[in-house]
Formats: sequence, C-alpha cells, structure tokens
Amino acid sequence: MARLLFQGHGSFRIVTASNVVIYVDPYAGTGYDLPADIILVTHQHGDHNQIKIVAKKPDCAIIQSQDALIEGKYQSFNIKGVVIMAVPAYNKNHRVDECVGYIISFDGLKLYAAGDTSKTSAMAGFPKLALDYALLPIDGVYNMGPAEAAECARLIKARHTIPIHMKPGALFDARMAEAFAAENKLVVPAGAEIEL
Repeated sequence: MARLLFQGHGSFRIVTASNVVIYVDPYAGTGYDLPADIILVTHQHGDHNQIKIVAKKPDCAIIQSQDALIEGKYQSFNIKGVVIMAVPAYNKNHRVDECVGYIISFDGLKLYAAGDTSKTSAMAGFPKLALDYALLPIDGVYNMGPAEAAECARLIKARHTIPIHMKPGALFDARMAEAFAAENKLVVPAGAEIEL
C-alpha cells in the first residue's frame, strides 16, 4: 500500500506500493534518507527546491517547474509507472509562467500537489479527474488562506484534502489546520505518515 509522509511546510514524500519514492518540494522536516526515484519541484523559491538534501537513486528523475511548463504548455511524464501531469499554479506572489502544480497518478490513485497557489481556473475541471487527495496551501500570506482553500476543496471534490504550507516559518500549525473548514479535510501533522 502506498504511503505519504508529510515532512512539513510544503514538503512531502510518497512511497508507492511498488516502492517508487517521490519527493515533492523538498525543504522542510526530516525523512529525506530514502533514495528518490522522482523529485518534483513546483517553483524556484528556496522553500520548495532544496534538491540537494534528498538521497537519490542513480537514475533519479528530477522535474522542476521549468521542465514542466515549456513555452506555455504544461507537460506530462511517465516514470516507473507513475504518471505526472503539470497543471497551473499562481497567485499575486507566484507568477503563472514560473509555477506549476502536479497531478500524480500511481497505484490507481490520483493526488494533486498544488504547490504555491490560490484558486485557479483549471480547478473547475478537476472533479472529472476523480482525485483521491489534494494537498492545498492555506497560509493566507504567500498563498490563499483557509477560507479560499476550503472553497477550492469544494470545487476540486477530491476524496480527501490535506492542508499544507500553513504558516511562514512553521512545519505545521494546528490553529490554521483547524481554521481550514473543508468537509473532506484530512489533517496530517508534520512528521506523520499515512497510508493512501
């Protein structure tokens, strides 16, 4: 069974049922010791792109924002049976031409790694993807706040929505997690691992 470790802030690790190891936006917390098959970076801010801290397999695929968005076209990838589709991410602090989110498909599951974003027009089409998990930022400083994130959760209609990127400088913030009022909310504390 696949597992997700929320390392804190915007960083998390997925290990698929076939032991493909995926890191998204490495920066915070611990748990970078499992050698990566895939590293995904949503944008080039320093709190999302610390690739050097991750142990890597010799054939590790590193997909950065500039690989995922080329001349205005969102790219897709198929690596070791994991399908990765880049999607828009943007807000007043993050330019649409420099940032992406990712839809990651593995083990019959679909997970949306939103990156740093607020509500996007693409989210209206996400219900047809039948997402299992959506990881949404809620800090209200660099991204949307809890209320807008809850609106996005209702729009996206994933089975579970996990709040991340809760407070600048913090791995996790219980008060912000509580303020995120999505019906499908699944709170994962920093350092905790769940089965998907």
